[in-house]
Amino acid sequence: MKLNKYIYSTLFFLAAGLVNVQAQEKKQEEKATVSEEIEVVRPYKPILAEAVKLRRSPNLDDVKTYKAKLNYSVTDRKLEINSDIQKLQAQALVDEKQTTLLNNYVKGGVGSLSTLLGEVYINMDRDPALQVGGYFKHLSQEGKLNKQNSSYQQFSLFGRSIMDENTVSGRINFERNGLYFYGINNDRPLLNPNPEKQALTLFEAEGELIKNYKEDNDAFSYALKANGYVWNDKFSAKESYVTLNGYLNKRISSLNLGLGASTEFGNTKDLATSVGNNLLRLNPYIRLQVQGAKVTAGINLVQEFGAYSSTRIFPAITADLTLIPDYLQVFGEVKGDVTRNSMKSFTDENPWLNSNILIKNTVEKLSISAGVKGTGGPGFGYKARFYIKQVDDMPLFVNNFTDFNKFDVIYDSGKAKITGLEGEISVQLSDALKWTGKVNIDDYKPSSETYSWFKPGLKASSNFVYTYNKKLSFNAAVVLQDDVKAKLYTSAPVNPLQYVSPNTAIESIVTVKGFVDLGLGADYRINNKFSVFAKANNILNSNYNRYLFYQVNGFNVFGGLTYSF
Repeated sequence: MKLNKYIYSTLFFLAAGLVNVQAQEKKQEEKATVSEEIEVVRPYKPILAEAVKLRRSPNLDDVKTYKAKLNYSVTDRKLEINSDIQKLQAQALVDEKQTTLLNNYVKGGVGSLSTLLGEVYINMDRDPALQVGGYFKHLSQEGKLNKQNSSYQQFSLFGRSIMDENTVSGRINFERNGLYFYGINNDRPLLNPNPEKQALTLFEAEGELIKNYKEDNDAFSYALKANGYVWNDKFSAKESYVTLNGYLNKRISSLNLGLGASTEFGNTKDLATSVGNNLLRLNPYIRLQVQGAKVTAGINLVQEFGAYSSTRIFPAITADLTLIPDYLQVFGEVKGDVTRNSMKSFTDENPWLNSNILIKNTVEKLSISAGVKGTGGPGFGYKARFYIKQVDDMPLFVNNFTDFNKFDVIYDSGKAKITGLEGEISVQLSDALKWTGKVNIDDYKPSSETYSWFKPGLKASSNFVYTYNKKLSFNAAVVLQDDVKAKLYTSAPVNPLQYVSPNTAIESIVTVKGFVDLGLGADYRINNKFSVFAKANNILNSNYNRYLFYQVNGFNVFGGLTYSF
């Protein structure tokens, strides 16, 4: 069976291959026949239908395409590889037009109590290295009491030049204070029917040379200052004074070595007195200044010569430590010194002095103080200090027995002790509102006197400024002082020129009441050149006395105009 299948299959494939060969031969014959017919009968001509024939002849013109000639130039440039960030160059701005400075002004005002005010201030134009100017002031009033008149004038010229290495400055000053001994005892109002006139005159000159500061760890700095004045009153009192101050400092990294020196020559004359009072000071020191701390240690050598002669050595130590930068600093000081008393310093405090005043020096044997200072943020600053002082020959004012309205100067011989607290605060809530205040609390323990006469235990002052807008602003000031004690003699002392020790048998004590003095002011700016002002003093109209028998002016107001140019 299997053999038959093979035979039949072989016959089938042979038959199929034969049929395929015959078909290919037939196709080749057909192709040869068609090629021969094309070539033998006629050439091939294509025939187009009528619908696609062109009705116009094609444009056979040979139009050449325009090709512009291009010129190339290749720049031979070095390739720079710089991955650093380049600095941006700021665009230069047009120079800002400088504002016109109004360095000068004239001020004048009038008011109650025949108040007359005049001021003139003149200064040169804008110059960072040179400043020259001058001013004149006048203020006069007439109180309600007999001859309660006062008149004050001041004229001053000043100049400063900042050079490459040094700064030179100087000033000339003239002052005159005219007044009357108008003091009145209310219990005996007829004691002073015709008050005497007094006039205190001062002519002063000062010059200073300072080496400019440099950022150098090994810098050498120095300063020199000279001051002198001539003072006199309407009677026979005269005083001359010359002082020279020098300062040398060598900086060695964070260490400073220095020497301060000064000399004072003074002479006071009156009808019955003539005192030559001179001082020489030497203050060598070493200062260590590092970040957050500054400590200075030295001595103060003081030599008195002239009417008084002595040599004294005092400590001169200061320390300043920053605990919280800009917010909290702790400081302390231990020092001693000799204060040269003078007629000028006495009359600056109390102008109603008697003639033939005794001049002695005051010795501050030891002064210890410590405190804190800093800021509590923008617009807030503070300072508080506690101190203890031991003072020999502290000067005090007492009413003269013969002329009750004139004051003598006595000295609390021995060691007086002063314990005090001082505080300052400044608050600026905004650009429009600012307040400052200061308070002093002192506890006096005199050595030989019963009280420290005319020395208040409490003094406070405060200033308030409020800017309502660009044109209108207000200001207020208040001064407060508590009671003080004054000494009156019931009979004449044995030696009016020198009070060796107090005698309670011929003394009486008077209490001078404390006071509160409030003042208000306002300024209105009309334009850049003109403004008006008004001020009211002693608004509470307190008839208080700063010194016994000398009542201050009551409530008074004045106002005026200011012109700037």
